[in-house]
Formats: sequence, structure tokens, C-alpha cells
Amino acid sequence: MNISDFAKIAGVSKSAVSRYFNDGYLSNDKREKIEQAIEKTGYSPSLSARSVRTRVTKLVGVILPKLSSESAARVTEGISSVLSEYGYELLLVTTSNNYHKEIESLELFRQNRVDGVILLSTVFTDLHKTVLNKMRVPVILVGQNLKGYNCVCHDDFGASKSLTKLMLDKGAVEPAYIGVDPEDKAAGEARRKGFEKAVSEAGLTLKKEFIEIAEFNIDSGYEKARHLLSHRSKPDCIFCATDSIAAGAMLYCRESGLRIPEDIMIAAVGDSKIGKIAAVPITTAHLHYKTAGSEAAKMLLSAIKQPDLIPRILQLDFYIIERRSTEKSETV
Repeated sequence: MNISDFAKIAGVSKSAVSRYFNDGYLSNDKREKIEQAIEKTGYSPSLSARSVRTRVTKLVGVILPKLSSESAARVTEGISSVLSEYGYELLLVTTSNNYHKEIESLELFRQNRVDGVILLSTVFTDLHKTVLNKMRVPVILVGQNLKGYNCVCHDDFGASKSLTKLMLDKGAVEPAYIGVDPEDKAAGEARRKGFEKAVSEAGLTLKKEFIEIAEFNIDSGYEKARHLLSHRSKPDCIFCATDSIAAGAMLYCRESGLRIPEDIMIAAVGDSKIGKIAAVPITTAHLHYKTAGSEAAKMLLSAIKQPDLIPRILQLDFYIIERRSTEKSETV
């Protein structure tokens, strides 16, 4: 189907179709007719945009959870290192870990010309799917493993399982977990499942009071550790979803007179600077954030050149860095 055929089905002129796919001015009535025709015919927005587009912008939209995030900064560095070689500039938008703002940002880039979008997503909802299906340029998701979409993700399950097993192998029998929103399929759900799998394989029973859900910051880690340690029975190890949460938990433990790792071991995911400079350096899983960014950029370039490529998922590995927070003699 060419643009003339599509214009007839939509009941508008070819120029109106061209303006639609080039983000030009168009009345709401004509825009609605074109969008209804797209749904009816399956006419691909990306292919159509490419056929009527007269130029590329060399602009890529990047949607970040927050600028202060070390992991997001490393991902962005990786993205820039690749795209700058091909003459692309980045347009950065931050969402403050608010998925509604993620959707607003996708809409922003849908209405304003960019050659592609890289989204560091936190959660993935039906609204995300609706907007992504309307996008006229390729979108790469970073940090989430979602079938049917181009994704670069991490082995969050494996990292959390390995860290938990490390502490259990050193004699811990009362494990606790401080995680994040389970609607976050990576940092929330996958890391919790990895923790629970390690506990189950060790033949231990997880106490409900030893599960806490925190925000992505030190203060929240501190408060959740305070709550964990307010019970009569107390954990002897804590797996934290992120290094910043672990740093907060460690601060409360030390203020409470608990020795790390003698009284309680702590491990987390991220290999951030805060984990290295903590009073007791934190055992962690190194995720390849910069590599994730560079691989996402390469995936985007491929999708720009060949929009019909089948979506794929690239999962990166991890490695464990053991530091003093778990340096406890193994039981014999």
C-alpha cells in the first residue's frame, strides 16, 4: 500500500498524510481519520514516516529515571560514546522514577521529530504499550526484559541469587530483603525472585517480617532497616536491591551497634561509588551499565536502518565483587 492508497482510505489528502508523519500542523479531525485508518489497515507508521520523510534529524531522545542516578549516567555515557561517532545528538528527559512521566516523554518524542528513542524504563504498563505502538521511530528499552520489544537488560535474577547464596554459604540463616516496587520487573520482581530462590535452595524459610519495599535512596534504606530490626527476631544478613538502599541500611545497623559483617552481613546490586566508599565497603554485583548503553545505541542504529527487523532481547552478564560487608569466615 502506498501513500496515495492510504490517503484514499483515510479520506484525506496525500499532503495531510505527509504532514501527519512529519509532525506538521494538522486539524484534529484529519489526525483522527489518519489514526483510525492506521488501526484499520495496519499501515506501519515507521515505514510510512520513512517513505515520506525528506530528512533525518540526527537527534535521539533518551528518557532517564533521574540525572542523579549513577547507573543512568553510566548508561547515558555508553549511548553517547556510540551515537556521537555517527553524528547524533542526545535529547535527555528525566522522569523522577514516575512512569506517568515516562509516557508523557514518549508522547513528547512521538510528536516532535527524533530519529529514535532509548528508554530507561522502571515499570511497563498497558499505557506504555499503547504509546509504543503509536511510535513512528524505533524505541529501545534499557534495563527491562520484555518480549516483543527491543531490549538491553541485565541478569537481575542471577545477580541477586548469587549474592544471597554468598551470604548463606557463609553461615547466615535468617535472611532479610529490602527491595523496590515489584512492578519494576527488573530491580523489583527479578531481584526478589533471585533472593527467594537462593533462600529456598538453602532449605530455609523466609519470614514475612523480613521483607521490606523501599524507594531508590539511602534514607529509605535506613528506615526499612530500622523496621526490620525492630522485631524480636532479627536477620543476620540483608540483601538490598541497590547499593544506595544498602548504604542506608548499613548506616542504621552501625548506629544500632551492630557489627558488619560479624553480626549482620549486607550485599546489594550496582557496584556504585557509594558502595566503595562506605565505612564498610559493600559486597555487590557489577552490572555492565555503560555496555548496556552502547549496545542499546547499536541496536537503535540497526533499527533505524532496518525498521522491519524482528525485536530482540540482549541480556548482559554480571560479576560479584566481594568486599568487607560479607567477609565472614565460612562455616565448616
